[in-house]
Amino acid sequence: MALSVHSELSSPEQAIVRLGGRPDARSFGAFDEAVLALLPQMADRGTLVVDLAGLEYVSSAALRSFALTQRSMQNRGGRTLLVHPQPQVRKVLDIVSAVPLSEVFTGKQEFDTYLRCVQQRVAEAGDGA
Repeated sequence: MALSVHSELSSPEQAIVRLGGRPDARSFGAFDEAVLALLPQMADRGTLVVDLAGLEYVSSAALRSFALTQRSMQNRGGRTLLVHPQPQVRKVLDIVSAVPLSEVFTGKQEFDTYLRCVQQRVAEAGDGA
C-alpha cells in the first residue's frame, strides 16, 4: 500500500495532514507537497497537526520530511504536532529522539533496515514493546 495524504486547513491558525498506508522513500514526497501547499495559507505562529493514525510504517525519508516540516513551522514561529502514532511508529519516534543516529548507523540503508526490523517486531508483538 502506498502513502495516502489528506490535508485540510481548519483555520488560518491550524492545518491537519492525515497520513495512511505504508510509504516508501519516493511516496513521502506527497506529504512534502501537501505541507508546501498548506504553508502559504497558514498564519505565522500556526500549528500543523500531522495525524499518524493510519501510518503503518515510517522510514528515514519520512523522518527527514517530519524534521523539515518542523523546521519550516519553527521558522514561522509555529509548531508541528505528530499525533496518534501506531505503536511501531511511536517506537521509531522514541528511538530517533533518544539516539544520535549519525553515531550509530553507517548510512541511510542500514538505518532503514533497522527501522523496518524494529517496526515489524513491535507490530507482530502488538504491545508497543
